[in-house]
Amino acid sequence: MLRQTIRRTLFSSAASLLLFSSVVHADDGDRDNHREDTRTPIKHVVVIIPENRTFDNLFGTYPHAANIPGEQSWVGVPAPKFVARPGTPAANVLTPDLLRSNPNWSLSGRPANPTRLRPADAYTCDMAHNYEPEQQAYDGGAVDRFPQTATGKGPGCAVDGSTIMNYYDGNTVQALWNYAQHYAMSDNSFSTTYGPTVPGHANIVAGNTHGIIIHDPANPENPDTSGFYVNPADHSITLTDANLPGYLDDCGKGRTFEMTGKNVGDLLNEKNVTWGYFQGGFLPTTPAKFDANGNVSAPAVCGSQHVAHQVQINGVTYNVQNPSVNPGPDVHVLENDYSTGVTPFMKYASTRNPHHLRPSSAEMIGKTDQANHQYDLSDFDTALSHNSLPSVSYVKAPVYQYGHPQNSDPLAEQAFLVKTINAVQQSRYWHDTAIIIVWDDSDGWYDHVMPPLLTPSATNADFLFGPGNCGTPQPGADAARCGLGPRQPLLVISPWAKSNFVDHTLTQQASVLRFIEDNWKLGFIDGPVAPPAGTGSVDRHANSLDNMFDFEREPNLRPLILDQVTGVVVKGDSDDGKRHD
Repeated sequence: MLRQTIRRTLFSSAASLLLFSSVVHADDGDRDNHREDTRTPIKHVVVIIPENRTFDNLFGTYPHAANIPGEQSWVGVPAPKFVARPGTPAANVLTPDLLRSNPNWSLSGRPANPTRLRPADAYTCDMAHNYEPEQQAYDGGAVDRFPQTATGKGPGCAVDGSTIMNYYDGNTVQALWNYAQHYAMSDNSFSTTYGPTVPGHANIVAGNTHGIIIHDPANPENPDTSGFYVNPADHSITLTDANLPGYLDDCGKGRTFEMTGKNVGDLLNEKNVTWGYFQGGFLPTTPAKFDANGNVSAPAVCGSQHVAHQVQINGVTYNVQNPSVNPGPDVHVLENDYSTGVTPFMKYASTRNPHHLRPSSAEMIGKTDQANHQYDLSDFDTALSHNSLPSVSYVKAPVYQYGHPQNSDPLAEQAFLVKTINAVQQSRYWHDTAIIIVWDDSDGWYDHVMPPLLTPSATNADFLFGPGNCGTPQPGADAARCGLGPRQPLLVISPWAKSNFVDHTLTQQASVLRFIEDNWKLGFIDGPVAPPAGTGSVDRHANSLDNMFDFEREPNLRPLILDQVTGVVVKGDSDDGKRHD
């Protein structure tokens, strides 16, 4: 049915698309001299992976913002007002009862009702978001132990643990709310498993956190396994909490690990589909050196830094306000741009670029050469401007802009998101692109929806329904993969996305993988034959993102250009309601 629908759509809009293509994309021929065969009109996917938020934390009162006069976001910058478009659909957000009579209690024994975080509260501490405390917070479905188990400590967070319950609205995260107003957003999407950033990234690109090899130079014969679960029955290893570099990464040190099995990059390579992972800070400040035999004589150094909670836009410096809740030292300190934890493809032997080698040319971005599909963020801009954007791109901000509480924040993240999305929308690729925004983990923030249980686990690391209890797994299932994990936002921004649409389809991080697999007809991570129940990648069981698109109607090719500083609409805010559903 989908194939027939797409065929009708393409015929009905052929004239307008042909005109658009002939005027704007005259030189946009595929650089491999063919256009990859796709299941939908989507020929380019850009996956942006921000950090550490739940749905309630960013959209808890959507589409209603407080619009309090006199508030500031950045220092000296008035916070923007937000007014929802007529006909905005309802989402599963915080109810009046949850806002006034929440079952959570603070560490001081007082009610911990969710409270609005002002734009001035963009800086917060980091919450506890490992595999165990995230499960404990949901308390078997009561969803009432967030301050007791997952709260963070430090500047920006109340000492009674109540900050973990709180939420932003459109006066702070204006850009995300505007994207939701004009494109498609899910209110029923979850982490594939409980746990922090590294397993989250693994699930986005492979749907699997099992099958680990640990490398510990301090104890090679008996490596430190903290952050992993070792199955006592077969000694297989599952990634649960470890935030470690990939094996052999020049810019990592100490313990490292690598994943076994395949990731989506392997599938794309097998089909000759171009792809790349673009990360802030990946470009070495000191390149690796090699001797006459090609051996490394000096490893690469990734030393680029930026001041956290500060951005420069058009020659103007904008600062996030220092926290007024539990204040501490000035938060505007240097942060390294490169994070070894958020490099999922560097964890696989088949897709790593351990010496951070540069692509051999702009035209080779996305193709297989010495860079092995691992690039600096600047290479994404080069690809856009040199007609070499890969079919599938993963985009990761430098640390100061990737949104992680404590070393980043929603305002710095917003500046990065808007810059990146504006660039794609104004490029030659916009007409056949889908931008997918999917978060890596929840950071432990409160969300009122109990995640559905799809992958049970019963290990000493599990606590969802009590000690050792995350349901009853299948015999022989991979251990310590309790999921689904916390609910997170997921947005699709595309000419083909439904407009002002809230999708209630059950999806997860691995649904992004499933959409890419289906669109380019890649097959599954584990091949055509399903592995035993409870093992291998979850990709074949994850729902796709199809319901967030509308391939029956003509695409809305009008870019939506936002302001990097405030997130307000600069251009393109006209009625595109034809694509509502």
